[in-house]
Amino acid sequence: MRDAVLEGLREGTIEAAPARTRDEGAAPGPVALVGGGPGDPDLITVRGRRLLAAADVVIADRLGPRDLLDELPPHVEVVDAAKIPYGRAMAQEAINAALVEHARAGRNVVRLKGGDPFVFGRGMEEAQALAEAGIACTVVPGISSTISVPGAAGIPVTHRGVAHEFTVVSGHVAPDDARSLVDWAALARLTGTLVVLMGVDKIGAIAAALIGHGKDPATPVALVQEGTTAAQRRVDATLATVGETAKAEAVRPPAVIVIGDVVALGNG
Repeated sequence: MRDAVLEGLREGTIEAAPARTRDEGAAPGPVALVGGGPGDPDLITVRGRRLLAAADVVIADRLGPRDLLDELPPHVEVVDAAKIPYGRAMAQEAINAALVEHARAGRNVVRLKGGDPFVFGRGMEEAQALAEAGIACTVVPGISSTISVPGAAGIPVTHRGVAHEFTVVSGHVAPDDARSLVDWAALARLTGTLVVLMGVDKIGAIAAALIGHGKDPATPVALVQEGTTAAQRRVDATLATVGETAKAEAVRPPAVIVIGDVVALGNG
């Protein structure tokens, strides 16, 4: 029994102490920005699991390991970040405000995010908002989907003699969009692996841009949907066919797109 309790405390599945009550005039509660990993609840860090076990409030992303929320004690308030009322503020501003509000109420707050907080997770915006409010913030790195999801699908992002580098890029803005900060011409010249996040609906335009800048149309492409979860599936194509293939196979977010010769290594 003793060993089981100690193991539960180490893994964060047993709460070390009951929820704290707020004393008038007490300092704000601590906030932790926790990277929950790519989706499999077993892939959160030990530190992240411990902080979850001590939380009074958890503000959770849609892409975080939501199965972990079912393990929280009944007193823990779970706030779905995807359903926070926007009002006149943008979604991110509403999340920032919720973090500050709960911390000022003296609660232990965990912001549970998918992947790593600082890899397209807007974690720095939240950390800055907390700093401006004078609230301490701990950042807990998470396993990024950029390498874990390809790995779960049998694709190494680097491989001796095949790829000596990999580049991660956001695909949420199309290559021809004036807001894009990506140098697609430079990416087309690289010989390593290209990993695209948030690019499912733009993959046709992305592929066309890469080909237009000289990338071989026969370059292998893999789309890995809901990687590391029970619903994971992989769809293979080439740069020339990936736009139509993604539509025909009804690939939906979240999906990680891997472009490069390493895809062929993990095919079959």
